[in-house]
Amino acid sequence: MTTGTNTLRYLMCPPTHYEVDYIINPWMEGNVHRSSRERAVEQWEALRQILGSIADVGLVEAQMGVPDLVFTANAGLVLGQNVVLSRFFHPERQAEEPYFRAWFESQGYTVYDLPSKLTFEGAGDALFDREGRWLWAGYGFRSALESHPFLAKYFDIEVLSLRLIDSRFYHLDTCFCPLAEGYLLYYPAAFNDISNRLIEARVSPDKRITIGEPDAVYFACNAVNVERTVIVNRVTAELRSRLEGCGFSVRETPLDEFLKAGGAAKCLTLRLTEPVRNLEMPPVQVATRLVELRGHLLDSGMMTEVMDLVLKNGASFQIQDFTVGTRRQDASVARLLVTGTTAEGLEGVLTELIDRGAVLPEDATADAELQTVSQFGVAPQEFFVTNIYPTEVRIGGRWVRVDNQRMDGAIVVDPVHLSARCALLRDVQVGEQVVCGVEGIRTLHQKKHQEREEFTFMGSGVSSERRVELVVEQVAWQLRRTRERGGKTIVVAGPVVIHTGGGGHLATLIREGYIKALLGGNAIAVHDLEQAFHGTSLGVDLQRGVSVQGGHRHHLKTINLIRACGGIAQAVEQGLLRSGIFYECVRKEIPFALAGSIRDDGPLPETQMDLLKAQTEYAELIEGAEMILMLSSMLHSIGVGNMTPAGVKMVCVDINPAVVTKLADRGSVESVGVVTDVGLFLSLLVRQLHHLEGDSSAA
Repeated sequence: MTTGTNTLRYLMCPPTHYEVDYIINPWMEGNVHRSSRERAVEQWEALRQILGSIADVGLVEAQMGVPDLVFTANAGLVLGQNVVLSRFFHPERQAEEPYFRAWFESQGYTVYDLPSKLTFEGAGDALFDREGRWLWAGYGFRSALESHPFLAKYFDIEVLSLRLIDSRFYHLDTCFCPLAEGYLLYYPAAFNDISNRLIEARVSPDKRITIGEPDAVYFACNAVNVERTVIVNRVTAELRSRLEGCGFSVRETPLDEFLKAGGAAKCLTLRLTEPVRNLEMPPVQVATRLVELRGHLLDSGMMTEVMDLVLKNGASFQIQDFTVGTRRQDASVARLLVTGTTAEGLEGVLTELIDRGAVLPEDATADAELQTVSQFGVAPQEFFVTNIYPTEVRIGGRWVRVDNQRMDGAIVVDPVHLSARCALLRDVQVGEQVVCGVEGIRTLHQKKHQEREEFTFMGSGVSSERRVELVVEQVAWQLRRTRERGGKTIVVAGPVVIHTGGGGHLATLIREGYIKALLGGNAIAVHDLEQAFHGTSLGVDLQRGVSVQGGHRHHLKTINLIRACGGIAQAVEQGLLRSGIFYECVRKEIPFALAGSIRDDGPLPETQMDLLKAQTEYAELIEGAEMILMLSSMLHSIGVGNMTPAGVKMVCVDINPAVVTKLADRGSVESVGVVTDVGLFLSLLVRQLHHLEGDSSAA
């Protein structure tokens, strides 16, 4: 059960040369050269006497020029006669390493060294469970997550990794203290959510003693626990009562002079005799992969986004190489070693990184993992979820482009014909091969500089009304250019287009050949047809802006008339429908798809009330589109955005900023949002197009 002796042993270092000489943590700020060495000696001696009454205390000699040598908890991590020596993060403390090494070697310990680039700060960031079951290891500020597998290897013990997120609690022992009989004293706010869930999974509620800010800032968790005694700088009456209620005796001893440097009781001591259980422990679950980023990493903010994403998900990274492009057109290249606390967690992080354009380096890339579909409409649980960006999968050592790219699908592979396609979950067939995991997958975010410049006039953001005219000019230019080269522009429109007087302008765009397909719901068609038949929209005269007597019946009469004709096209053929958006669609043979909803009246014969069929019709019309105008239709626009691959230019116009932001945030540089009245936007757009046509004629 123990190392072979019943005597507890601790290592301390007298504060002969202790001073706050520099700033390497928040506690040191404002305290440089303001500590009292005389008082520090008194406080240290009081702690040594308390600890010496219940354990043996050994000393390492103090040294001039290394004031933090007094914090022996950071010397290394000891179990039995083995010690993993610390590699300090800050240069100010690296001078301590040879003195600690010399002491351990003089005492006959086997000293293990971590790789030179890995930081690890000893028992300040690694705390044994007092029952000897596992090792809690912290990371985030000083120690690297990548050091944890080495601890597991050297000590043959399970390592549980905890991420620190509050810079005041930069070491694990400043906010976390395992106690005898499985109790735990800790400050939850110092950890991220993933770490708190891990703690709660391993320590039962009746054993968890959580503390609040008042106790945390006095380093109540930076305590020395010897059996049922807790030696600590200071605790509130409430915490003392809770500890005593759990059977612990609390001994307070002032250590405020050391708080100025960011340490207290635990920091000033290193336990040399830890409990050992001769049990076969599972290996540490930390997993590591190298990823590569290419492109304008700094200008686009991609580097910052990737680092934030890694840290937010409880993982860590080390930059192995970073080459910055010397000219504007040059791409930057970065290689990051990403480490997750579990293999599953790492895969989740990698999936998000791949979504943002990261790749697993060629020299470390295997073929994509394929699993067979065993149930119609159900992919294997580990399937890779697609995004809007062009994607390639590695099959038989070759990269194969995925067809029908869209968001939120699965990738179905034909390994015989070396082909791959995006498929909705409901469409996967039994026996098909689906890509799972993250191996052999890459997304292609980068485009030629020229292509990117064509549609970045608004910086891929959300424009306010004061810039509408600028946006209109650029959209008009793009529309005309697309029409001239025979490209495809489609419109997603809601009934607000009619309410705001934009129906006639949209009809003009269709008549003049700018629009090649129209997507919407039952409402846009009904309101357009009502205007054509009655001059109203929901009973309101669009010319005068006033309600018409009996106008509330117009929309139902419109639906009834179209149904009597057999459909919109038949109404045109019969000469009843002579104007409007859908009149122009029929006359110019422009296809349209209307997706129904539970609130629709009628509906019109063309409205597809089968949602799955409506999605299919939408997807067919989107195929090949170069540009999409989304006009005041939140649900239909979001749906279209999700099934549209990257590379398609989008303009979302809505008076509601939330709708515009939703579409602009889809992650594509080709998405532009405009907050304005859609009727005004269409009016200005048609005027600008006619102006361009006039200029062209004059030329």
